[in-house]
Order: sequence, then structure tokens, then C-alpha cells
Amino acid sequence: MYIMATFDHSVYLELALSYLEKENIPKENILAVPLDNRKEQLKLFDTLHRSDGVSLFDMASALATAFAVIGASIGFQLKLGPIIWGISGAIGGFILGFLIKLLIQKLKQKKQIKMKNKSTELILIIHCNKKQVEVIEKILWEHLALGVAILDNNYQSI
Repeated sequence: MYIMATFDHSVYLELALSYLEKENIPKENILAVPLDNRKEQLKLFDTLHRSDGVSLFDMASALATAFAVIGASIGFQLKLGPIIWGISGAIGGFILGFLIKLLIQKLKQKKQIKMKNKSTELILIIHCNKKQVEVIEKILWEHLALGVAILDNNYQSI
């Protein structure tokens, strides 16, 4: 049987490892693999092959529409007329919406970078007998595992 768990680097991980050794799990049957943090910056603009689900144009389009309507309405009383003021309102609204969304994304990205500077996660893989599965799983959950998965020797999830 294989038991896999993810942990944050913490004292709880060390405690879990010491409890596993007390349960007669040899060190040779425990594999701890630390994960690396992302080194590259997230890209702001999507490409054809990669998309992060964040759109910079949704707010820009909404503000362009709103400003175009307002500009065209006010344009009836202004010198250049509703068409020119509607178009300039749309352009101004689009630029304003795009800049607001860009600023929001930059602030979110800085916040994520600060959060990612914390210690990384670690994957713990334990090879054990079927009899030991419940005890090991209980130890892992008690020591704040982020997630636990159990596979039998045929690599099927239990």
C-alpha cells in the first residue's frame, strides 16, 4: 500500500515523521519530496495556447458601453454632436476600464507573490502494509496534512 500526503513545512511534519517511526515504519519506506515555488512571473496577457481565465477586457467593454451611451446622450447638446461624443466616450471608457483592471491584476499578482514567498509544500509518500493504513492515515490527519491519498499495490485509489 502507498499513502501519499501533502504538508506545509512545519513542526507538525516533523512530529508526524517521528510518530510514523514509532509505528515501526522504517525510514526506507518514507519518501519526502519538497516542491519548488514558481520562479517565473505570471503573464498578464493570454496567448492562443495558454489562458489563466482572467480577462482584462470585460470591465473595459462595460465602461466603453456606458460612457458611449452617456457621451451620445450629452452630445445632443454639445457642439460636435452625439456621434463624436459617443465614440470618444467609448474610447475613454475602454481605456479607463482597461487601466483599472490592469491595476487590480497587478495588485493581486503582488499579493500572490508575497504569499508564495512562504515555505513550500512537501509530498510525503509512505509504503506500508494494509494493516498499518488506518493508523498512518490517522497520524497524518492529526498532524495537519493538507491532503491524503491511499493507493493499493495495483495503483488503484482506495
